[in-house]
Amino acid sequence: MLPHTQRTEARGAQLLGIGVHRPRRVVGNDEAAVRTGRSADWIRRRTGIVERRYAEHDETVADMAVEASRKALADAGVTAAEIDTVLVASMSDLRQSPASAPEVAHRIGSRAAAFDLNAACSGFCYGLALAASMVRDGSAGHVLLIGSEKMTDIVDPHDPGAAFLFADGAGAVVIGPGRPEEDGIGPVVWGSDGGRGNLIAHDASWTEYRDTPGAAWPAMRMAGPEVFRWAIEDIPETAGKAAAAAGTTLDRLDAFVPHQANLRIIDTLAQRLDLPPEVAVARDVVHSGNTSSASIPLAVSRLRELGTVGSGATALLVGFGAGLTWAAQVVRLP
Repeated sequence: MLPHTQRTEARGAQLLGIGVHRPRRVVGNDEAAVRTGRSADWIRRRTGIVERRYAEHDETVADMAVEASRKALADAGVTAAEIDTVLVASMSDLRQSPASAPEVAHRIGSRAAAFDLNAACSGFCYGLALAASMVRDGSAGHVLLIGSEKMTDIVDPHDPGAAFLFADGAGAVVIGPGRPEEDGIGPVVWGSDGGRGNLIAHDASWTEYRDTPGAAWPAMRMAGPEVFRWAIEDIPETAGKAAAAAGTTLDRLDAFVPHQANLRIIDTLAQRLDLPPEVAVARDVVHSGNTSSASIPLAVSRLRELGTVGSGATALLVGFGAGLTWAAQVVRLP
């Protein structure tokens, strides 16, 4: 141990509250179909999505994060002054400097440490693992974690393979201390495969856009069939390992909350995990679309709003997406 280093007493980490922001503009499949050349019925059959939310033109990743954060703090009964770290997970913030997290901290009335994290659709689960570790080791008393995305800024609105999938929104949680014997955030199981990063990636760099006359705005593209196969073949193993690491089994869960990629992936994962009917499966994608790092907290909030799960319920969270990255952990819901 380094000189003058003080050990903190053992403690656990738990979710104390949650809040979300869903943009006001609701976009149905008819509108998405006109832009992409797909039919509304085709979009519903292939993705399960009926509608999604789009942010206003001047609404930013930070704006949405602030709205979700205020609701999460109120739900947790924690003040901004009690927050030691603000962490924003996002892949769609076009402003690279400064990070959004310090702005979010300032706007909610906090001078906490603040930084951004980009692990794409796994970002919320990555951030949750970091936040839990900080609370357990005493480097933070309370952490505010937000997944906030304005995917409409980085997707070509006319892309027939992806535009109808993605949407905007934000979800936030407060992580705080608890008794070690009642730890509410299980061990994370995570990884990456950069060798397949091209399956979900921008089609050009910002320097190419800047330096090439007439170049198109760089947009995120996705190899849909390949991503689908990867998700349904590899992610079930990650989910099973996360449950085992938490000392539980899949049939003892109250809820399964995967990244809301599309309904076909969600339903296939649930089937391959052989989840019993009493395990609630989050399907917020039907009304919210794919919101990348915001999708898991948005889906958890929807389950609570519907009364499907209550406080203390155990949920398996599984994120997966661009990178390729993946992460999963079992949590006790606030």
